Amino acid sequence: MGSRELAERMSPGEATQSGSRPADRHGLLKHSREFLDFFWDIAKPEQETRLAATEKLLEYLRGRPKGPEMKYALKRLITGLGVARETARPCYSLALAQLLQSFEDLPLCSILQQIQEKYDLHQVKKTMLRPALFANLFGVLALFQSGRLVKDQEALMKSVKLLQALAQYQNHLQEQPRKALVDILSEVSVATLQEILPEVLKADLNTILSSPEQLELFLLAQQKVPSKLKKLVGSVNLFSNENVPRLVNMLKMAASSVKKDRKLPTIALDLLRLALKEDKFPRFWKEVVEQGLLKMQFWPASYLCFRLLGAALPLLTKEQLQLVLRGDVIRHYGEHVCTAKLPKQFKFAPEMEDYVGTFLEGCQDDPERQLAVLVAFSSVTNQGLPVAPTFWRVVRFLSPPALQGYVAWLRDMFLQPDLDSLVDFSTNNQKKAQDASLHVPERAVFRLRKWIIFRLVSIVDSLHLEMEEALTAQVARFCLFHAFFVTKKPTSQIPETKQPFSFPLESQAREAASSAFFSLLQTLSTQLKQAPDQTRGGQPWTYHLVQFADLLLNHSHNVTTVTPFSAQQRQAWDRMLQTLKELEAHSSEARAAAFQHLLLLVGIHLLKSPAESCDLLGDIQTCIKKSLGEKPRRSCTKAIDPQEPPWVEVLVEILLALLAQPSHLMRQVARSVFGHICSHLTPRALQLILDVLNPETSEDEDHVVVTDDSDERRLKGAEDESEDGKDNRSSESEEESEGEERDGDVDQGFREQLMSVLQAGKALGGEDSEDEEELGDEAMMALDQSLASLFAEQKLRVQARRDEKNKLQKEKALRRDFQIRVLDLVEVLVTKQPENALVLELLEPLLSIIRRSLRSSSSKQEQDLLHKTARIFTHHLCRARRYCHDLGERAESLHAQVERLVQQAGRQPDSPTALYHFNASLYLLRVLKGNTAEGCVRETREKQKAGTDPSPMPTGPQAASCLDLNLVTRVYSSALSSFLTKRNSPLTVPMFLSLFSRHPVLCKSILPILVQHVTGPVRLRHQACLLLQKTLSMREVRSCFEDPEWKQLMGQVLAKVTEDLRVLGEVQTKAEHQQALSSLELLNALFRTCKQEKLTLDLTVLLGVLQGQQQSLQQGAHSTGSSRLHDLYWQAMKTLGVQRPKLEKKGAKEVPSATQSPISKKRKKKGFLPETKKRKKRKSEDGTLAEDGTPAATGGSQPPSMGRKKRNRTKAKVPAQANGTPAAKSPAPGTPTLSPSTPAKSPELQKKNQKPSQVNGAPRCPVEPAGQKQHQKALPKKGVLGKSPLSALAQKKARLSLIIRSPSLLQSGAKKKKAQLRKAGKS
Repeated sequence: MGSRELAERMSPGEATQSGSRPADRHGLLKHSREFLDFFWDIAKPEQETRLAATEKLLEYLRGRPKGPEMKYALKRLITGLGVARETARPCYSLALAQLLQSFEDLPLCSILQQIQEKYDLHQVKKTMLRPALFANLFGVLALFQSGRLVKDQEALMKSVKLLQALAQYQNHLQEQPRKALVDILSEVSVATLQEILPEVLKADLNTILSSPEQLELFLLAQQKVPSKLKKLVGSVNLFSNENVPRLVNMLKMAASSVKKDRKLPTIALDLLRLALKEDKFPRFWKEVVEQGLLKMQFWPASYLCFRLLGAALPLLTKEQLQLVLRGDVIRHYGEHVCTAKLPKQFKFAPEMEDYVGTFLEGCQDDPERQLAVLVAFSSVTNQGLPVAPTFWRVVRFLSPPALQGYVAWLRDMFLQPDLDSLVDFSTNNQKKAQDASLHVPERAVFRLRKWIIFRLVSIVDSLHLEMEEALTAQVARFCLFHAFFVTKKPTSQIPETKQPFSFPLESQAREAASSAFFSLLQTLSTQLKQAPDQTRGGQPWTYHLVQFADLLLNHSHNVTTVTPFSAQQRQAWDRMLQTLKELEAHSSEARAAAFQHLLLLVGIHLLKSPAESCDLLGDIQTCIKKSLGEKPRRSCTKAIDPQEPPWVEVLVEILLALLAQPSHLMRQVARSVFGHICSHLTPRALQLILDVLNPETSEDEDHVVVTDDSDERRLKGAEDESEDGKDNRSSESEEESEGEERDGDVDQGFREQLMSVLQAGKALGGEDSEDEEELGDEAMMALDQSLASLFAEQKLRVQARRDEKNKLQKEKALRRDFQIRVLDLVEVLVTKQPENALVLELLEPLLSIIRRSLRSSSSKQEQDLLHKTARIFTHHLCRARRYCHDLGERAESLHAQVERLVQQAGRQPDSPTALYHFNASLYLLRVLKGNTAEGCVRETREKQKAGTDPSPMPTGPQAASCLDLNLVTRVYSSALSSFLTKRNSPLTVPMFLSLFSRHPVLCKSILPILVQHVTGPVRLRHQACLLLQKTLSMREVRSCFEDPEWKQLMGQVLAKVTEDLRVLGEVQTKAEHQQALSSLELLNALFRTCKQEKLTLDLTVLLGVLQGQQQSLQQGAHSTGSSRLHDLYWQAMKTLGVQRPKLEKKGAKEVPSATQSPISKKRKKKGFLPETKKRKKRKSEDGTLAEDGTPAATGGSQPPSMGRKKRNRTKAKVPAQANGTPAAKSPAPGTPTLSPSTPAKSPELQKKNQKPSQVNGAPRCPVEPAGQKQHQKALPKKGVLGKSPLSALAQKKARLSLIIRSPSLLQSGAKKKKAQLRKAGKS
């Protein structure tokens, strides 16, 4: 800290200029501030900062390898090794290591000697012993990390001796010196290790087994120099009976040391290799690992066993793998996986997955070992359920033979579960359970089969692109057969029938197989048609599975379905196959492939639910035949023809019914099929979709939502589980509050029943009864029974009401989920058929969904529905590049719809909802504008006869367009007036900006209304100014105006703004202040616009108004929020040629008197430096006078924060004028000055009019006395605010006229004004 303080206290410049300073003992002044800061950044906790500082230090030293900086850097880094902050020591050690690595000419012995001299352990004080010990340790580590220590024999020997000396201080350093010694010796050569080994390793087995570091050193010598070790120690058997407990203790200590690092200690892996080398692995694994470490019930030791298991996999043979993977270690690992479920608990499963993945990837040429390891981990089960996840990513490393063998093992275990081959266990809670049904074999078989069937599906899901087609077909056939079929008699034609079950297949297992099969179907149906080399004949996987199912149905003597087919259902199946053959003739058409996929999917569902799918198949076949028999349509108008065949409507109903099922595959197929038939959509078919989305009708139509029983049970089970979880997490206070609410909802009928029961039991006395008799025991018992039955009935009624409420909530959730799926069809329609006129019918239904969801978007489903609807409405509909170009007779209705949408936007309760309605109206405007007049009604065509361009994309404004400009102008003008007059209007400025940018012709008609409201009420004027400011800057709006029209508009706006600014200085309320800000912002925007357009405007009146408000603005200069107002005001004045006055500092006016003593006036101010810390004055300034004649202040009276330059600037300043204009100063020769009150002139005119002794007609003296003020104002002829001290001729000549972005002054009326000036001069 002392070096940094000295460096900060004295700079190099001060050292050279001041001779009174003490000598620089540390030599810090020779180094720059940047160089010294490197060492402070090295010790910071941020790693990026440390690394960057070290790199910068090395770059700095590379440029000065022989300079004093290198010596100082080594000294600072060595000093940093023993700093008091423990976190900074490793940082300095690492920096020193990199320095030694970069500069190899630095001798290591010299560096080590400096470290030992700096931190001598024999001379250091007791209080500084610990930092000195760590300094020596980190110094040796720095030498080792540089990579040069193992090459320097002398430095290596000295470092080893130093580490041996440090090892004696175990209380401070623990085992760190021995660990460092082992790390260093593991890097040295064999010859060096043979030389050093006798000095570091004692020939005593007790010493070797005293610590993990000594044992690790012994194992290191055993690997590298076994002959030297044998001469030194002799023959040692570490795995003897007396040494096994000591080895267990060593491993436990090693496990505790790496508890935070979560890694495998090196000593454990070295012992494993030694056991394998000496053929003592079974003894090591059984006695040391399983019987020793694992029995300690110490989690760090258990994790060491798990890591040792994973690391040992590549080193073991197949027989040794069987020993390890069926022992107690892997069983204990399974218990850990099952019990480590809480979020904050440490989970070893990801680490084990890395170990297994590394092993499988490294032995691709040994499929037997791969299969053995994967089968072993799949056999670790908890009451039949494997602990390995069904979707285990390590299967991607399996070789094809190993994968095929693993799939075969899974199939065999599904058919004939071998529970004895499993490494099964039960957790402590399961052992305590008294339910005998949890321990029966049937339950374990069901859990195992359910896991296996989903494991097979997950393998195909992750590897279906890499798997062989035959293997994928085997898995798919296996799942299909055992999900829907039962073997009656084995046959050689169907291999699946030859595999008997050792345990009967339960119905729950078949349901799981059915669910897994449809998941597999989803995976295989990601593309409607696979490549020909992936499936036989180029057909999709669904087609082959249907063919396999037909084969099974044809062998009715050998196989039967789980749910037998009726004659009608079998006929439907046969007709489906016939229709598939007919579709093959239209295979070139895209919709034929979609119809085929739909037919195949519904046909497979016939195996699952025959009754429901039979009717659907017949309707689908009818629709397919009609759709393929028709010719493709050429115009979009036929899609809305009421004479359209009804097959589209029937198919839409079928798709809606399929969407009602919670199946993602059904959802994808429905989207695909609808994308091919949406071009044939009729208004009635679209209405079927809108009826589902319409909130008013869908709330009452409960029959729309159709789900099968299994899905309902699954949904109900999930909801019940969630409710159970919530109930378990609820506290007793919540239950009491629910009970109070339930008591508060008691109806009057229950109260009357309760009163009657109490009165019948004479528990309540009458009004006239005076004597109260106590009830007998029998009467009390009868009363208790009556009350119990009454409350039991009431409890059942309350429960029934609660169940009814839950049922309604579930139905509502199903309905919302169904609506989200149906929105897929709407998205397909607006994406693939944006030019269809039916798309226009979607606007108001989508808006109704958005309105309702914004009002009640509490649940997640409501939010999902809102987000999806808003996305479709905004991105796919309103922002679509294509839209309908053939309105027909819809133009008039669309105009009415535009008016209705704009009115609805103005009546919405909030701006987000209004924005959707406003955007819908803009979309309709674009549609109307893009349609030609020939397609509109006759009245509209007559109105648009003036158009000359009959093309669909008009070039002129509104040429041949259906848009009724007068009508929409009236509509949006009314909306704009409402926005500018209504206080809490839901309309916003961005809405109208979007309107103006998209339809600038409409903006041209509405803009006068906006200009008129600039001078409206104070509280709403801000919106008008803001909207007008942004509108005038639009290029689209400017292109609609001719130059004279645009100049006239600018003049009108300027007049309105000038009228607003007359009350600029009278701002009192917050609304008035905001209005003033808006007016000034609009004025500056006008200036910028005129500057860009090079418009010429007369700003005389405006300048007079602004100058008239200057005094009132200065009076309110310290009010809240006035700084922004002043900035905008002076920004406008600067444009008009008036510069902002510079405010004078308070200290400049307070000049101390020469007679007063500076010491008597000296006061100690808070926050300033004391006198001893102030800089000495470099030059004596006593007696010197400022330019104004006042004596200069002495060093004691000057503010301490002022420097010499600032004092010189202060002495040259003169107090400003009262009205804000700066005082006149003596100009330099040949440099003319301009009064701030005169308008700005162009550079040419300034050079022409300026004279050395006169500016604007005002004579000036070369030197002016101090403090003399000159008020110079050249006021315009019009709008003179006061008299000027200038002569009348000078006033008349100081003509005020301003041109924005023009090289000369205002040119209009120049001759007339010159004549007026001549007359004024004569007078």
